[in-house]
Amino acid sequence: MIKTLYRRLRDESPVPRLAFYIGLTIELLMVIIDKSNYINPIEGYLFRVTFLLFACKLVLTRYERREWALLVFLEIIGFISYRVTGANDIIRIVTFVAACKGIPLKEMLRYTFYVTLTGCLAIVVLAVTGIYGDISLTQAFGHEAAETTRYIGEEAAEETRYTLGMGHPNALSCMFFMLVALGVYVWFDRMEWYGYLFLLLLDAGVYLLTGSKTSMLITTAFLLGAFLMTYAKKLQKMTFFYVCGLLVFLLCIAFSVDAAVCAQRVRDAQWNEFFYLNPMDDAHIVALGKIDRHINGRIISLTDSNNNDGMIHTWSAFSCENNMNYYFDMGWVKLFYRYGVIPGSFYVAANLALLWQLWKRKDACGLAMFVLFAVYTVVEAHLISVYIGRNYLLMLMGAYLLTAEKQNAMLD
Repeated sequence: MIKTLYRRLRDESPVPRLAFYIGLTIELLMVIIDKSNYINPIEGYLFRVTFLLFACKLVLTRYERREWALLVFLEIIGFISYRVTGANDIIRIVTFVAACKGIPLKEMLRYTFYVTLTGCLAIVVLAVTGIYGDISLTQAFGHEAAETTRYIGEEAAEETRYTLGMGHPNALSCMFFMLVALGVYVWFDRMEWYGYLFLLLLDAGVYLLTGSKTSMLITTAFLLGAFLMTYAKKLQKMTFFYVCGLLVFLLCIAFSVDAAVCAQRVRDAQWNEFFYLNPMDDAHIVALGKIDRHINGRIISLTDSNNNDGMIHTWSAFSCENNMNYYFDMGWVKLFYRYGVIPGSFYVAANLALLWQLWKRKDACGLAMFVLFAVYTVVEAHLISVYIGRNYLLMLMGAYLLTAEKQNAMLD
């Protein structure tokens, strides 16, 4: 009797899909609320609700034995992380990725696009009409020479940039990039040259509003990569580009680790160069210092706290509770600092497994999104977050990292 009821719920009822989409909707709405000026007072409770909904979907889904074994193993890793840090992020993420099984990928991403776009437009309309949220932000954005403000105390000049209700110009440009990447991926087969041109013009417009060079360049690079793959279809099947994607991904990780190791030396070298006209360090550190100036001091920002939080000596196997509340921009560094080397390494491994699947399926637009997300995460931590709805790669992992080849037909 109980087995029969369970099988009906699993195989014939809408309950699994309904639970999944209710949970996904709540997660996406929390992303939108986080981008607005509103402070969500029940965020922790909502995380528990979405976890239970995704767990319900998980229980009502067929998995093979090796999938169950991997799932249980990763949940144990998540439980250890929870006991050490007090944060249940990994448990929630693992459960969500597993719950994605059986949900058509394009359907899931299309729904995510529409909900996120609607929420962002609502924030913009509320700000522009003066109902809720600030349309602009006036402050010093730190684009002057670092030496003049950091070492001799010259006050940075203030300027006004537009936020359109999203709190910070970088948040506005970030969400534009995420929506562009998601939209192009979902409708990649229908994209025409004029669509890419329109998005490039919008990208330029967002840059004029926000002054965010990083997001503008990343968005442009993604659009150019997707355009190339659209009109040179033979390139989609060339292994060379997927190998290049692997090398870029590994370079992003290596650079981030290097930055975490050398941040204090970079800071000292910049100090020495300013006051003594000599960095007093080797070419490697000098090169990191030059890169740091182009990424607005992201590397030396790891030395801004008393403990130099983010530098590699603050990393540990499973992190610690104190690492949950300190924020900085470098996403890959944040991954290992906040969650620990072991969970961070598993996330990197999951990305590599996803890249392997992108190559097997010749998903060229997925490759472009994967690579640009990896590069973006070097300098921004948008994807490394408690908000599951920010990271679209998790949905690709849930759909692509399946053992049964017959599931391939469900991806579209």
